[in-house]
Amino acid sequence: MPAFLLRYRVVLIVLLILLGLLASIWLAGRYAEQRAWQERSIEARGQLQLYAQSIHTLVERFRSVPEVLALDSDIRALLRAPDDRLLREKLNLRLEQLNTAAGSNVLYLLNAQGETLVASNWRDWSSFVGNNYAFRPYFQDALRQSSGRYFAVGVTTGIPGYFLSHAVRDDSGTVIGVLVVKLELEELQRDWVNQPGILLVADSYSVVILSNRPAWRFLALDELSEQARAELVEVRKYAEQALQPLPNTLRRQIDSNSQWRRVDGPDGPRDYLWQRQAMDDEGWTLHLLHEPKTLVNSVRSYRLAAAGVWMTLAFLLLYLAQRRKNQRLQAGIRERLEREVALRTAELREAQEGLVHAAKMAALGQMSAAMAHEINQPLTAMQMQLGSLRLLLDSGRQDDVREGLKRIDALLQRIAGLTGHLKTFARKSPAGLSERLRLSDVLEQTLQLLAPRLRSEQVQLHSDIDSSALVLGDAIRLEQVLLNLLNNALDAMAAVESRQLHIRIERQAEQCVLSIADSGGGIAADALAHVFEPFFTTKPVGAGLGLGLAVSYGIVRELGGSLEATNAEQGAVFTLRLPAAPNQ
Repeated sequence: MPAFLLRYRVVLIVLLILLGLLASIWLAGRYAEQRAWQERSIEARGQLQLYAQSIHTLVERFRSVPEVLALDSDIRALLRAPDDRLLREKLNLRLEQLNTAAGSNVLYLLNAQGETLVASNWRDWSSFVGNNYAFRPYFQDALRQSSGRYFAVGVTTGIPGYFLSHAVRDDSGTVIGVLVVKLELEELQRDWVNQPGILLVADSYSVVILSNRPAWRFLALDELSEQARAELVEVRKYAEQALQPLPNTLRRQIDSNSQWRRVDGPDGPRDYLWQRQAMDDEGWTLHLLHEPKTLVNSVRSYRLAAAGVWMTLAFLLLYLAQRRKNQRLQAGIRERLEREVALRTAELREAQEGLVHAAKMAALGQMSAAMAHEINQPLTAMQMQLGSLRLLLDSGRQDDVREGLKRIDALLQRIAGLTGHLKTFARKSPAGLSERLRLSDVLEQTLQLLAPRLRSEQVQLHSDIDSSALVLGDAIRLEQVLLNLLNNALDAMAAVESRQLHIRIERQAEQCVLSIADSGGGIAADALAHVFEPFFTTKPVGAGLGLGLAVSYGIVRELGGSLEATNAEQGAVFTLRLPAAPNQ
């Protein structure tokens, strides 16, 4: 081959190598840039899910508060007689106590015209009592659809808050008032301050209502129309806030919820990875902004790696190893995020079941002293037996020692049976569990727990049991219902001399009926209609929260049954009805 051809061939090969190197560097840069955006997008999506879960958990914790309070008989009575001064004072104190216990900011009651009758902040200079909030959407939504949710700056206090409302209805179903709980969300916002990136929570008007950067609050992400501004002024949603727009320009669309935008914000013009996630229940949108500081470094690294891959096999192998390592790290990050989401979901379920379990533990607490006495008796007997066995052993009477050991073993089995059933009853039982149960077996287990109290209080038990009564349900939850009913019956008979307890189980057509009658004198006529309401109790202050019967009523309703209270000649009668289990 001539020298000049060889010379041109070398030049061509060098040119091809250079062109290939440049192409690989350029392609690697494009790939690295795209991959960096995708990784940031995945991380931001995981962060947004955690933020959304924390907001949802907080709101759901208080969502049922006004709904439960709407069932209170005193609330309805005040709405029917708003001039009752004594009742107003009583409810002001009750809302103040409930607001403190729940951890909310303000609890207040509006009449059908929007005027505040009572409020938990009745003592404060910023008391809501006497103010009219009929113009607020949360009040109007409660009138139209029974409940409402609304974020706004407080008219009285000037403090932003999230308002949850629920209608109060009379016996005919007519709306006579609205109960409202206000959450200021300031603590939640403070928890976000040290989190990476810029978190923005925007409402349906695209106005930032919450942020981990105070300077970004009350900025409009989209241009507000004149009609929208007029609506906001009418309801005084943001008070006197200027609602300045946030100038921003789209640089690149990464996916449906991820963008690269140029933003002229309070921190100056900067490029951000802009990630968003909708919260449909609240009508909000979460936005997370990250600066792509590491993008340049990522692109440079990939270009160097591509050059190395192009030049040598060793660099190729190193690149592949590094890539596998990155993939493992990404998988680890995704796994951790999934575990966090699963943990938050489990915490929400546990919170929903906490009320039932708390009522169960309260019932167990009432029996602790009697059960301790019940266990102490066999322990004392075992101590005496051991003393006797020492003497028998010293005298060589082996057969008598064996008989004594059998008696001690029987006492230990007795203690184990007591403590074992207590542990079984005390454990949490998941909602929705269904199995074929014999009502007589559930009653027997409950009476074992109450046996010490029955003996110590000298209660005469009379029973008429149909052992063929079978139902579908959860044994632990049914046991909790019976334990609440029996404890209430024993409490009612505490002050009488003749303590007669009558229990009857029978099957009536397609139902199984269990009735518990005591000789405690019965329930007052004015209290009989309210015994299943939450927080209602006829016991002295400090003797109960008024949750036992309400929880029992809820458990029975979940099982498709009913629970009612009546009065007989000697005392109260509680009747439990459950659908009979189908024949197998």
